[in-house]
Amino acid sequence: MTGKKATIENPWQTLSTRLEFENPWFAITTHDTIAPDGSRPRYGKISFKNRAVAILPLDDSRHTWLVGQWRFPLGEYSWELPMGGAPRGEPLESAAIRELKEETGLTATRLSLILKMHTSNSVTDEEGYVFLAEGLTAGTPEFDETEQLEIRRLAFSEALAMVMDGRITDGISVAGILKLARILGQ
Repeated sequence: MTGKKATIENPWQTLSTRLEFENPWFAITTHDTIAPDGSRPRYGKISFKNRAVAILPLDDSRHTWLVGQWRFPLGEYSWELPMGGAPRGEPLESAAIRELKEETGLTATRLSLILKMHTSNSVTDEEGYVFLAEGLTAGTPEFDETEQLEIRRLAFSEALAMVMDGRITDGISVAGILKLARILGQ
């Protein structure tokens, strides 16, 4: 992946920061600030303790795997790429290998980072990463005790169609599938 970050100085000033809520997965803070226009808004921020790591497995016949699960915050069932959290300090590749095995049973001989994104940059600093996994070998999934997942193998073109018609709405999954479609020339 290539790309340059803009080198623009931060025009916001933070006057104070207060922790409002914290659990093992994220913290919510409020910040009294001076905005670029001189106003003094209070800004809320969600800071995730893990980085989001999604894996897009692709076999030699251009099939991929999705996992389906009920997402409590949405109140609906969601089809998405296999994914999980990478604690800060853990190599992203290690988390990708672990999550692929846990959620699908697959192992991969090749792993390539194809996307880095910010999931919702107006309220959170969460980073999301998508890895392409190739050279796949099937195995047995090792779900976390809290996970109730459905695994589906399908043509990558069908996963792309699910993005295009709104059956896949998870942001990291949408971005990863569209990025791979572009890479593959679809």
